[in-house]
Amino acid sequence: MIVKMRKITLLASNKHADRAVGKLRGLGLMHIKHMQEPTNDAILIQESRLQLLDRALHLLGDSKIHSKDLDKHHIAFYVKEVVILNKKKQELENRLRELQDRQVWFREWGNISYQSLAKLKDSGVFIKLYTANKKDLKRLSEDKLIYNLGKSNGVFYLAAFLNSQEESLNLEEIDVPEEDSSLLQGKLIVIQKELEEINKELGKAATYKKQFIEHRKEILKIIEFCKVRSGASYNEEICCIQGFCPSEAISKISKVAKEEGWAMVNQEPEDDDEVPTLIRNPKWVEIIKPVFNFMGTIPGYKEYDISLWFLIFFSIFFAMLVGDAGYGLLFLIGVFFAQRKFKKSQQSIFWLLYLLSGVTIAWGALTGTWFGREEIAKLPFLNSLVISNINSFVGANQIFMIHLCFFIGATHLTIAHGIRVFRFINSRLALSQIGWICIVWSVFFVAGKLVLNKGVPAVTSTLFIFGVSLVILFSYPKKNMLKGALMSLGDLPLKVINSFSDVVSYLRLFAVGYATVAVAMAFNSMALDSGINNIFSGIVAALILLLGHTLNILLALMAVIVHGIRLNMLEFSGHLDMEWTGIKYEPFKD
Repeated sequence: MIVKMRKITLLASNKHADRAVGKLRGLGLMHIKHMQEPTNDAILIQESRLQLLDRALHLLGDSKIHSKDLDKHHIAFYVKEVVILNKKKQELENRLRELQDRQVWFREWGNISYQSLAKLKDSGVFIKLYTANKKDLKRLSEDKLIYNLGKSNGVFYLAAFLNSQEESLNLEEIDVPEEDSSLLQGKLIVIQKELEEINKELGKAATYKKQFIEHRKEILKIIEFCKVRSGASYNEEICCIQGFCPSEAISKISKVAKEEGWAMVNQEPEDDDEVPTLIRNPKWVEIIKPVFNFMGTIPGYKEYDISLWFLIFFSIFFAMLVGDAGYGLLFLIGVFFAQRKFKKSQQSIFWLLYLLSGVTIAWGALTGTWFGREEIAKLPFLNSLVISNINSFVGANQIFMIHLCFFIGATHLTIAHGIRVFRFINSRLALSQIGWICIVWSVFFVAGKLVLNKGVPAVTSTLFIFGVSLVILFSYPKKNMLKGALMSLGDLPLKVINSFSDVVSYLRLFAVGYATVAVAMAFNSMALDSGINNIFSGIVAALILLLGHTLNILLALMAVIVHGIRLNMLEFSGHLDMEWTGIKYEPFKD
């Protein structure tokens, strides 16, 4: 359920503003609402430090050794040093690559000295270097003194003795590096030593990574404190802090307010307030919370908490989409061992997976589906669990299964409108939701006729007309009846069509579940129907079964994410008129 919130306004003297903010943080109950843009020099400084620290954390690798001997007061300086060292490291690595590229030149041309060529030039001997291919060699004039220094990949390396500096050959001329090989090698050794020292320093810094992370948390706390302090409203001598807290926490805040001499205003949140959403449920319902966290969705404060219904129907959808008791058994075993390996992880996710695995096993047992193999379901005990009307291996059951999916869809959407009936029980709007329930069931009967050619009960038209009448007359209770009816008529046809498509969309439960069974049967057939006559055929069959069923499981789990969540978040939530625009309740605390 969504916890009822109260809007709290606290008034304290300006000179005690820091103390007031500190006390509120100690309480850890109030979700702060900034009354003005929280910005000042202190925030900018801390955000700059945070940015530098994040950069340093990104640059540092992981270390198996964790040291704590770095003084807290020196962390900020050390973080800056890490960034500077990394920048220097990048510069040295770029320089190293340049020198290594030059080394390649000497490997190709040999130990040729720029200074030696310059001395020869001063003495009137002009030597230039060229590269040429076989055709180029044939074109060269025989009166030129040219030496072939070597050949690599069809390229000839040539040294030409010319009469003047201006003279040249019609070939690609190669410049000689000014640094000779020995000098280059010396520079490489120096740079490599510097890089070793830097990497050593960065490796040492990596041992302080946990301290850096703790320091980051402290910076975030300082930023949050400064934002609350800066986001308050100030008028002459009075500091005004505003926020929201659960109604049951009012007494604690009121007690501190009296002790500190604050003035306190406790009121109902206004319609235009961005009230945070806090959801509390019994532990057995809370296991669905990881799914909402995965989706990143929060209902608005004035919307609905659908945790219970989401848990119930998501479990049903999961079972129908996976559809195989054998797969469910594998999930159950996998969760059992995972829970023991990851004991420190959030336990609710494991209990949710236990539930989903159990429901999948139950559904698979009822449909006779064990790894897509009919023979397994025919075993004495397992055979007694199968319900003939939903047996996966009886083709005639498909019509019944499709009709069952439509029934589940109509029931699911009826619950959505039923929730709204109780929400607006003292309003005429409740009558319009009863009307929508009538429309949902009338389109359920129509879907059975159009898709399955089932007979339409005589009550269908009456049910539809009665439902439409209630929707037209009572959808806008704040308007006069005639004006409200005209407003309802504008979008009614489209909404009715959407209701029909929503009911039919639950057909995906059958389609995907049947596909899972069909794919499992196909891989079983590929692996086993030709027989296992020798060790090789047995290995091939085992590989086909392993890879085939693994792929099938992955596809089924993807279908759960796409379809199982969608039916709750779109179809069901759409009929609840939910927008999922909530703000998470995040109290200001240590």
